[in-house]
Amino acid sequence: MQFLSQLPERRGAWALLFLSAVGLVLTALYMQYQMGLDPCVKCIYQRVAVMGIAAAALPALFAPRLLVARLLSYAAWLTAAIWGLRIAHDHVVTQQSANAYFAVCDAFPVFPDWLPLLDWFPSLFEAPGLCGDISWVFLDMSMPEWMRIIFAIYTGLALVVIALRLIGARKL
Repeated sequence: MQFLSQLPERRGAWALLFLSAVGLVLTALYMQYQMGLDPCVKCIYQRVAVMGIAAAALPALFAPRLLVARLLSYAAWLTAAIWGLRIAHDHVVTQQSANAYFAVCDAFPVFPDWLPLLDWFPSLFEAPGLCGDISWVFLDMSMPEWMRIIFAIYTGLALVVIALRLIGARKL
């Protein structure tokens, strides 16, 4: 337990978090541009949440022994993971809706004025797909169902890491 509680003070743990999120983004881009699966608005928001998890790892990756860096990383990681879980769950509900009129979403993603991601990087954040469409299935689950599991794992890991840190090391 001591080893696990000390992992947040090591760059390798934060690098693994960063690389796992980058891997998911690269997989999404492969599916979009090589497999021809157009993302919808909710898919784009989930992509942003995964990018948020990758960004969350950076402060602690650069300064793992600095408490403020770890606190910032914990908070951002947990926020992005919970937000992604919420969006993925909403997406699953939309796809499983019995009434097709409820299986719609916005025409384009909306970002804050201070962060116009769609304007800056349209190839990453355009959403030509429809939220109700299920164009990819693996083991009887659609992409949002898989993302709900992935975000639940990220959320659970964040909570376990924080709990082990508090219990094992008696500090964050």
